[in-house]
Amino acid sequence: MKLSNAGLKDKEAWLSAGYKLPQYDREAVTKETGENPFWIHFGAGNIFRAFQANVVQNLLNDGVLTAGLVVAEGYDYEIIEKMYLPHDSLSILATLKADGNIEKTVIGSVVESLVLDSGNEAHYGRLKEIFRKDSLQMASFTITEKGYSLVDGKGELLASVQADFVNGPAKPESYIGKVASLLYTRFLAGEKPIAMVSMDNCSHNGDKLYAAMDTFAKEWEKRGLATEGFIAYVNDKNKVSFPWSMIDKITPRPDASVEKILNDDGVEELEPVITSKNTYVAPFVNAEECEYLVIEDAFPNGRPNLEKGGIIFTERETVDKVEKMKVCTCLNPLHTALAVYGCLLGYELISKEMKDETLKKLVEGIGYTEGLPVVVNPGILDPKEFIDTVVNVRIPNPFMPDAPQRIATDTSQKLAIRFGETIKAYAASDSLDVSSLKLIPLVFAGWLRYLMAVGDEGQAFPLSSDPLLPEVCPYVENLKLGEEADVETILKPVLSNSKIFGVDLYEVGMADLVCSYFKELIAGPGAVRKTLEKYV
Repeated sequence: MKLSNAGLKDKEAWLSAGYKLPQYDREAVTKETGENPFWIHFGAGNIFRAFQANVVQNLLNDGVLTAGLVVAEGYDYEIIEKMYLPHDSLSILATLKADGNIEKTVIGSVVESLVLDSGNEAHYGRLKEIFRKDSLQMASFTITEKGYSLVDGKGELLASVQADFVNGPAKPESYIGKVASLLYTRFLAGEKPIAMVSMDNCSHNGDKLYAAMDTFAKEWEKRGLATEGFIAYVNDKNKVSFPWSMIDKITPRPDASVEKILNDDGVEELEPVITSKNTYVAPFVNAEECEYLVIEDAFPNGRPNLEKGGIIFTERETVDKVEKMKVCTCLNPLHTALAVYGCLLGYELISKEMKDETLKKLVEGIGYTEGLPVVVNPGILDPKEFIDTVVNVRIPNPFMPDAPQRIATDTSQKLAIRFGETIKAYAASDSLDVSSLKLIPLVFAGWLRYLMAVGDEGQAFPLSSDPLLPEVCPYVENLKLGEEADVETILKPVLSNSKIFGVDLYEVGMADLVCSYFKELIAGPGAVRKTLEKYV
């Protein structure tokens, strides 16, 4: 059994092995997509293959859609060259269900895959052709939050962006410059309407995409490199919209245990590829069953009935409430707490942490007791039911190969949103008191203990990547387990940093508690476990 157009002709072999196959004429869908594309997606990674592509697959199966998806990859061309094209843009979705079942689906809705490379005349020419089409309604993105940034960590313009400002839209180098060039192509084709939809997991994602497009339009028009009116086009909501969205689905990197299951079924050539940019890709993607995609309903060129595929469309204010509910209360804070303490306690799977009664109580307390009182109910999703699913179904799913080490990445960039917003809400409340928060400060202390890169039994472990490690690690690098230290003085520069925590922990009266917890966490080997059991 080979994952290719030719391989799928042996339909019986796939069906007898328990795979769901596309129930539509893929050749006809490919032809219709080529002539009348309606949706192009930038970012060919796992979340796209597991979520958006599956939504379109289901709608094609049901006859709601007649055209499929076009995907373009602008960061790592090898994903297309080494994974999509050899498999005729097909992929296998292994949905890992909490009840132990695995649903195996061959996804065929992606019928055209391209590299976003202005030096590749064939692919870039085709992208321009797509952007000139009247039928194109949406360009969506999962390129990570930093993908929209035009500056580096020091706030200086990226060299590729600077070059694109000077050289114009003809042959841009930067990711966003290439997208701006394609939007400019649509502008020149008659100022045709389109929705530019960021589906990345970051707050007010549409604004980040808009800011990047607007900057390029202004630079090019100012320098005479773009026809007058491009700025006005980008800023006319009746022509170009930048909706906000909230996406939620856990798609860890392809796991060896899933690969073995598919191999045992008889599927060939499943070996993952690690690209030269260190992207880990395989012909399959493993993902949880739960998924949410809420999008602001602002589509100037119309849109198909994607609600039938489970996507929720609503007004901007509701998207914002859903996003805050998830990121600030109901999921992300719980994940971060498990990541920090999971690394310290030597766990390698998030799901196994939920069998630890102390850690389970920790995240339940953060979610239900400390977070839920300040969450704003968005109306379309119930916050308590959302936490119930997270705590009882999603995180404990034993088949989800998600690691605390992955989730611990960039923790310094997450604390302000995931916990700081709750602290601010308590501080602003007439009926709640910041001093009643006991578990959020325990997470802060745990993160500082994590920065020592020493586990609870004294074993060294590697810290996950984080841009602030060079700044914050030196504060704790000389601390030793079991040794006395002036913790208050050592930690003060960190605890007063509102960029990290969202608030100055001294100003809100939380710093002393964090220091107290931290002292107990470094009392010696086993102190992390003892401290958690004492306070949770």
